[in-house]
Amino acid sequence: MGCPLSPTSPAWAGLSLWHETADDAWSPRPALPGDTDVDVAIVGAGFTGLWTAYYLLSADPSLRVAVLEAETAGFGASGRNGGWCSALFPASLGTMAALPGSSRGAALALHRAMRETVDEVLAVVAAEDIDALAHKGGTVSLARTGAQLGRARDEVAQARTWGRGPDDVRLLDAAEARAHLDAAGTLGGTFTPDCAAVHPARLVRGLARAVERRGGRIHERTRVRAIEPGRAVTEHGVVRADVVVRATEGYTVSLDGHPRDVVPVYSLIVATEPLPDETWARIGLRERETFTDHRNLIVYGQRTADGRIVFGGRGAPYHFGSRIRPGFDREPKVFDMLRETLVEMLPQVAGARFTHAWGGALGIPRDWVASVGLDRASGTAWAGGYVGDGVGTTNLAGRTLRDLILRRDTDLVRLPWVGHRSRRWEPEPLRWLGVNAGLRAMSFADTEEGLTGRPSVVARAVAPLVGGH
Repeated sequence: MGCPLSPTSPAWAGLSLWHETADDAWSPRPALPGDTDVDVAIVGAGFTGLWTAYYLLSADPSLRVAVLEAETAGFGASGRNGGWCSALFPASLGTMAALPGSSRGAALALHRAMRETVDEVLAVVAAEDIDALAHKGGTVSLARTGAQLGRARDEVAQARTWGRGPDDVRLLDAAEARAHLDAAGTLGGTFTPDCAAVHPARLVRGLARAVERRGGRIHERTRVRAIEPGRAVTEHGVVRADVVVRATEGYTVSLDGHPRDVVPVYSLIVATEPLPDETWARIGLRERETFTDHRNLIVYGQRTADGRIVFGGRGAPYHFGSRIRPGFDREPKVFDMLRETLVEMLPQVAGARFTHAWGGALGIPRDWVASVGLDRASGTAWAGGYVGDGVGTTNLAGRTLRDLILRRDTDLVRLPWVGHRSRRWEPEPLRWLGVNAGLRAMSFADTEEGLTGRPSVVARAVAPLVGGH
């Protein structure tokens, strides 16, 4: 079922479990009153836009910063995701090291920055008194088939070749893995400490309030039609600025001139009712570890502060022409698959009631490499392409954009994702055919491994098309 709306609640309060429990009235902020001049205009009031505004205003309170949002702060993926604030980056260390001008050392510097970002987010949450219900318990990734166990071992072996030790990622035997999460068929797994479970809507709404306390203006219900040099063109007027930041992620396709920069792919999520203590005693996740397994088609879960399981995954189709519609948030067959997958993984939840189901669009660049940058000549900056790994990466993006805009020569502006430009996606119908073929192939790969007991041939063939993952 979806999230019920009360007769008096704004529609935004019913978008997800997170929106419903954000402890926020969701009263819309005033729209842009008309043409205006600022120092920095930011398009999008999700994590990328709000972190950028927060760090700019913290560094220079005299700046005039306006954040322009088509709906309301936290409407999109920032308020609907699985709540993993992790050190995950969508592209591998090898991919980042191979970028023009990059190196092995630069790729490792980005990895270190991502690890530090998890603690940076938690530090801001504490400093700003944001009740994000956050807890850093790490991530357990289970291996539940022989093929998955092989991938777990390969992951750790590969990490060691980069000098990443057991404090970063370590291999678990069956008993160690079950001590974290007692899932059916567990053979082993991996563990990293670099993840915090968060309530994303509470985090994004609290961050919006922190931006306003520092003097930033957030104009909601203000849709930007186009970003041009020195200006953002909205339905309510033109905002002129020295720098315009594009922070629109999966919604980038709605801007004039950006139909193929990223493809919006839907990730869907279900949530259980709060589970009794005796059930949790049998499941585990005592430190609120986030969890997944080493299957090919991504799934992700967390134990919420109020004792629910939130569980999501890919599998929803890409829609022709990169269309984004409210109805695409609801795919009953995918919701059924997620419920069945969770119960198969954790038989302890059989019989538990599922109370919420929702979805949202994330942004995928053609080469699966997230990027951040500033074109000084046009005054246009951007960040995005997180492929679902955005809760932490957006914070690093915000700090990096701060340094780029303020002309700071820091380690952040020399990281290999800075200034990267992914090539555009193919025109339709090639885009629709390719993206959906890739999604179906990864789903079939798990079926193949279940039948053969060996690593999927299909997954190996498709891996170069999906960022090497």
